[in-house]
Order: sequence, then structure tokens, then C-alpha cells
Amino acid sequence: MIFPFYSGYGLYFLFSLPALLLGLWAQMRVKSAFNKYSKVRSFLGLTGAEVARRMLNSNGLYNVQITEVNGFLSDHYDPNKKTLGLSPDIYRGNSIAAAGVAAHEAGHALQDQTGYAALRVRAFMVPSVQIGSWLGPIIFFVGLLLSSPLGTNLAWAGLILFAATALFSLVTLPVELDASNRAKAWLSTSGVIYQQEMAGVNNVLTAAAWTYVAAAIQAISTVMYYAFILLGRPRRN
Repeated sequence: MIFPFYSGYGLYFLFSLPALLLGLWAQMRVKSAFNKYSKVRSFLGLTGAEVARRMLNSNGLYNVQITEVNGFLSDHYDPNKKTLGLSPDIYRGNSIAAAGVAAHEAGHALQDQTGYAALRVRAFMVPSVQIGSWLGPIIFFVGLLLSSPLGTNLAWAGLILFAATALFSLVTLPVELDASNRAKAWLSTSGVIYQQEMAGVNNVLTAAAWTYVAAAIQAISTVMYYAFILLGRPRRN
């Protein structure tokens, strides 16, 4: 993201500091929870890949492939390729954390199977968000530098482009929360995780959910900051 400069750093932090602090806290919490429960072996000792496979098969999703992907907590589900990618710690890990994260990602496949509306909206928005997240701020600040009505219109266009990022973050919230709920429901009844181990699963998935809340608040606060600058700009004929 381009660092705002038009009204000084103070105004930027007035809008964004609470969201930044929440984001840091959320990241610390998810790392703490994952580090703790990735060291606790589940009673059955199934790997994350095995947990995900059982959850998918129990719902008739035999066609969804499970692959190992690089990165730390880079786990994701691709609705276009019908592929569930699990990071090494999750794919090979036999911990409570690995089971929870793997089941969460499998939950996205279940959403895809049932035509979950929010998942479809999010998938539809991905191309525009990928463009708007970096191009929007550039257009916005270029518009601010132009002392003309054209510059104002250009700045508004950049703001609208970037606002898609905030909307995407809001759409992501129910998608992620629903996937976690599906994971918890299945894990608690499948026998893959014992009831006394569910507290660890809940801890990991709740911590992860806060990162999405923080991301949404950060995006919204940045949009508000841009709008505040633009609305306070002197009008020029």
C-alpha cells in the first residue's frame, strides 16, 4: 500500500492506529495459539491431510484433491480447480492445530458443494480486488496532485477502486466464520478429534477468525481516511 502523505502522518494514524494495533494483536494471538496446539498431538494422530480427506469423503467430495503447498499457514481452497492446498505443518502434522486448520479448509469445499452465496461472491470479486488493492491508491494520490476537477474525479475513481478491498474483507468474514463452524461441527461428531481436544481446535480457529476481523477494520479505516482527505479538499472550478 502507498503510505498516505497528503494530510500528514498524524491524521493517518488517527484513523488507522486502532486497526493496526488490532491487527498486530490478532497476528500474535493466532501465532501463539498455533504454536501451542501444533505441539499437542491429537489422540488418533491423524495428519491434517488425512483429517481433510475424511471430512471431504464423508460429504461425498471425492473429487476434491488435497495437495501440499509451500509457506507458513498458506492453506487455502481453490473452488475453480477443486483443490485443497495445505501447508507442510498442516499437511504432515498430526497435531490438534493441524486437524483444526485442515478441517477449516475442507469447510470451504463444503461451502462450494452447497453453493454458499458468500463464497461465490468472494470468488467473483477476486480479480477486481487484485487490481484495486494496488492501483486504487495510485490513482487516488495522482488525482490529489492534480489541481483540477479532473484530479478530483480521478481521486474518487481511485477511492472507489480501493473500496472494493474493504468490501472484499467484509464478504470474507462470513465465509471464514462459516467454514470454521462447519469444521467444528464435523470434528465434534466424527470421532477424529475427541471432545476434550475440541477446546484446542476452538482456540486456534477463533484466533484465526480475529485476523479476518482485523483485516476488514483496517481496510475500512483506510477507505475512511481517503474519503476524509477527499471531502476536505478545497473545491476548484
